[in-house]
Amino acid sequence: MKINGNAIRPGNIIEHKGELWSAVKIQHTQPGKGGAYLQVELRNLRSGSKLNERFRASEDVEKVRLEQRTSQFLYTSDDMYTFMDNETYEQTDLNSDLLGGGTAYLQEGMEVTIESHEGSVLRVVLPDSAVFEVTETAPALKGQTAAASFKPATLDNGLKTNVPPFVEVGARVEISTEDGSYIKRADD
Repeated sequence: MKINGNAIRPGNIIEHKGELWSAVKIQHTQPGKGGAYLQVELRNLRSGSKLNERFRASEDVEKVRLEQRTSQFLYTSDDMYTFMDNETYEQTDLNSDLLGGGTAYLQEGMEVTIESHEGSVLRVVLPDSAVFEVTETAPALKGQTAAASFKPATLDNGLKTNVPPFVEVGARVEISTEDGSYIKRADD
C-alpha cells in the first residue's frame, strides 16, 4: 500500500531500494528554504544494517504489511530456537540472529509473534515483559528507603539487573524484555 513520505511512523515497515526496512527514528525537519521533509533512520530487516534517508511529503513510499503468527517457544538446540505455531502446530527452527538480543528472555512455553513476508521469517517479537526469579542479590540495608535506590541482582536466566532494596533472593520479578529493567514484583 502506498503512503506519503510524511506518513511514515516509527515501527512502520517500508520497501525502499528493493529491500524491507523498519522505521526506527523519525525527525520532521523544515529548513528555512525549501520544502519540509522527514529524516528517517531505517533498519534493514534482513541484514540489520542502518540507513538514514530523507522523504518529502510529495514522495510515495510502499508500506508493507507483515504476516504475524502467534507461536510458542519450545526449546533451543545449539544456535537454533524451535517454535510451534499456535494454529497449525507446525514447528519452525529459527537462527538466533532473528531474535536479536532477546534470546536471554526466552522461556519454555513463552508466546511470541513471528513476523514474515512472502514466506520468509524476518523477526521474532517478544512480549513486553517476562517473569524471572532472583538468584543472587545483596541483603537490604536499613535506611535505604528514604530515596529511590536500587541494588544489583542476578536472575535465573543469568541476566544482571537492578532491583529495589525490598527484593530478596527467591523473589519473582517482572523484567522488561526491551532493556532488561525491573518493572515490578511478579503477581503469583
